[in-house]
Amino acid sequence: MHLQIERFSDELEDMMKTMYNYPFRNGLIKVNGFTMPGTYEKSADAIENFQVRDDDVWACSFPKTGTTWMQEMVWCIANDLDYERGKVPLTERFPHLDLSTRADFSAIVKANPEIHIPREMVDSINYTANLPSPRFIKTHLPFNLLPRQFRTGEKRPKIIYIVRNAKDTCISYYHFTRILEGLQGSFEDWCNLFLQDAVMYGPFWKHALGYWEKRVEKNLLFLKYEDMKQDLPMIIKKTATFLGKNLTTDQLSSLTEHLSFENMKANPAVNNEHLIYGIKKLTQSKVDGKFMRNGEMNQWKSEMSPDIIERFDQWTRENLKGTRLYF
Repeated sequence: MHLQIERFSDELEDMMKTMYNYPFRNGLIKVNGFTMPGTYEKSADAIENFQVRDDDVWACSFPKTGTTWMQEMVWCIANDLDYERGKVPLTERFPHLDLSTRADFSAIVKANPEIHIPREMVDSINYTANLPSPRFIKTHLPFNLLPRQFRTGEKRPKIIYIVRNAKDTCISYYHFTRILEGLQGSFEDWCNLFLQDAVMYGPFWKHALGYWEKRVEKNLLFLKYEDMKQDLPMIIKKTATFLGKNLTTDQLSSLTEHLSFENMKANPAVNNEHLIYGIKKLTQSKVDGKFMRNGEMNQWKSEMSPDIIERFDQWTRENLKGTRLYF
């Protein structure tokens, strides 16, 4: 696949340099219309030629849309609620394929030997490639940057995509980036970047619609975060059916409890607290907070100004017009 690489305007470039404090990333670039780290170019061929397997299960999403929650649900269903095996960190049993494209982690390890960075982060592509089947793979890549075998239809693994209200996604992504990437600047500055598609993996709606357009395919399940919040047992049953699993009433009740926000936040296998310290030290972030913050819906009502809300709503209407996707 030919990659079309573009740079941001000088104004946006200057704003991003002021706001971000994440070394070994080489800034942000546009790759085939999507915002990616400059380090992505080094791994583009490896991603493009990644060998997909038909029995893979892929969890795809834009960041901060409920990915970890969905991953744990999918893994537990597919593995017959084996909570003992589920004590292995989610990053190992359900690795993030494109994680090592987000920064030069090898250089980070050399420059910061006192900071422990797990092997599934240093070379996430190779780590994921060598997992035994069936593999469970997370990615934030848009559909048009997935491995070639997806786009040709040569391989048809199961894909579960989750999307969330854009305003709540923006808020959650802001707090995440402040905590883990030392983001500087105001929330309004961040909203401006988000609306101009200048946050990693943006444009947000183009990302979601790339998968939404594939929802008629039998190997793709399209979920909404809000539906998980409002009726988790229904989404569990829907996902189990998609994965070819039947859950008893007791299993459904058990998994619903396991996936409660309180239990997820307290579960060391999924809350990523083991990674927070080292990454914050690297980015020199002084912001306190958790990987899982509060998981609430409609945070935008109290955290966004009326002007920002109107801008997001107008932007959403323009992007979703005629698509039949709604929030």
